[in-house]
Amino acid sequence: MARLLLVLAATAVLLLAAGATAQQQGCENATFPAGRSFARCNTLPVLGASLYWTYHAANGTAELAFRAQSDATGWVAWGINPGGAGMAGSNVFVASPGGGGAVSVLTTILRTTSPALDNTTLSFAVPVPPTAEYAAGAYTIYVTVALPGNSTQQNTVWQAGPLSGGAIMAHRMSGPNLQSVKRQDFLSG
Repeated sequence: MARLLLVLAATAVLLLAAGATAQQQGCENATFPAGRSFARCNTLPVLGASLYWTYHAANGTAELAFRAQSDATGWVAWGINPGGAGMAGSNVFVASPGGGGAVSVLTTILRTTSPALDNTTLSFAVPVPPTAEYAAGAYTIYVTVALPGNSTQQNTVWQAGPLSGGAIMAHRMSGPNLQSVKRQDFLSG
């Protein structure tokens, strides 16, 4: 009986390690322009998204890249909700097509679940203004944030949705779009 328990325990450890490795393999081979690199990454569970970051303990900031699959006529967003889990209250960065082939980044606070997308100052510091690019079927948002409350544990959200006539439209209200929340540990991953 003890031998069987030992074998089952060893098998469980191997399966957990394999799962963690498989999740990391989804993002670890990503490349970024201009010599950008990040210490850690997570393949997020829905919407074809990944988060890459380097945490700087000396000043409580995280330098990050959020990448999500989208066609060129859509938008993607990533953010932190300093007050709780879910969309309402989140401070987000929204990437969408800008003029002349550029990608624009809107910063906004989602005060409700039916927000007005006004470009506003976020409730936490953003020491380096966000930028974004579109390549190979994905948007990538680059930003450095001062982690709210100087905490490495943050509630994060992300989304993807359509545009209509250049305007950001609501995302789907089912399936993966309602599952795009995660408690992110910027220290250990």
